[in-house]
Amino acid sequence: MTIKASEIKVGDTYSEEVCKNLSRTQIVQYAGASGDYNPLHSDEIFTTQIAKYPSVFAHGMLSMGMTGKMLTNYVGDGRLTKFGVRFTSQVFPGATLTATATVAAIREEGGEHFADIEVSTKDEAGTEVIKGNAIARLDP
Repeated sequence: MTIKASEIKVGDTYSEEVCKNLSRTQIVQYAGASGDYNPLHSDEIFTTQIAKYPSVFAHGMLSMGMTGKMLTNYVGDGRLTKFGVRFTSQVFPGATLTATATVAAIREEGGEHFADIEVSTKDEAGTEVIKGNAIARLDP
């Protein structure tokens, strides 16, 4: 899917389930792929007894990557010129995440069209785990 500036309006939304029942295996696989072996993501005893969290939890960048996939599914590959987020809550094993993009502005700059997009990813309980924004270059 590739949207065009002429096909969208401010307030339009696009949502996608980006993860269903996140597994501990997926979290460990991400640790291996990223090289981030912080024990908060893989060592249950450390995480619960020392750090005092209820369980190991996903890397923020894993959730951000899943959210980014939703964005590129919406605006098209190679269209994002900016993407930034804040991690607002932990993502625990078993989570199902839904990411939503909301068009905040459509503008023209230097002869190119852009959409400013607000991003929110929530877990199955409705807890926002990611809040951010993106800019996408669009065809007219």
